[in-house]
Amino acid sequence: MTDDPNTPDFWESNYRAGPRRWELGGATPVFQRLAESGEFAPGRMIVPGAGLGDDARLFARHGFQVTAVDFAPTAAQAMRARQDPAAPIVILQADWFNLPAVLRGVFDYVLEYVFVGAIDPARREAYADVVAGLLRPGGRFIGLLGPIGAPPGGPPFAVQPDDIIALLAARGLSLLRREWPPDSVPQRRGVEELVVMVKQ
Repeated sequence: MTDDPNTPDFWESNYRAGPRRWELGGATPVFQRLAESGEFAPGRMIVPGAGLGDDARLFARHGFQVTAVDFAPTAAQAMRARQDPAAPIVILQADWFNLPAVLRGVFDYVLEYVFVGAIDPARREAYADVVAGLLRPGGRFIGLLGPIGAPPGGPPFAVQPDDIIALLAARGLSLLRREWPPDSVPQRRGVEELVVMVKQ
């Protein structure tokens, strides 16, 4: 097993070892609220580090065309096994930092949860480059950002929402709103913030 979180082998070993502390056992309650709110019109969405695909399938059931990305083979296989024929998602086993060029500028939404905290903090500039490159003008970044104030080491690595906002703002995204969601799962309440940004 490698100890480098930038490699698929690291995450594949974690999936095989279990239990996976980042999985909630279902869709994220905050995203459930957003999907049902009508605030976001259905469109093309991409989900980095999609894991078992619970959030991706949630938005697909609400009419979004969802591409779920994960580079761990076990995660991709699990998403295939859980496909909902009535609301299928596109499953892409790939490295977020090496996505096909054909995906640039075509998405209405990037849905972020736990992925930015899983990658080496040194790669966050590159992460922001990918987010900005995938979104079309008017596209939105929906991020539930955390863990805020995590202890040293990782993953998960500590995430400061202000830092992610600044990185995306430098790439042409403007902040629409941010909130401390009251419906965060109990173990994450107060250590994650919802951020919505739009690409100009």
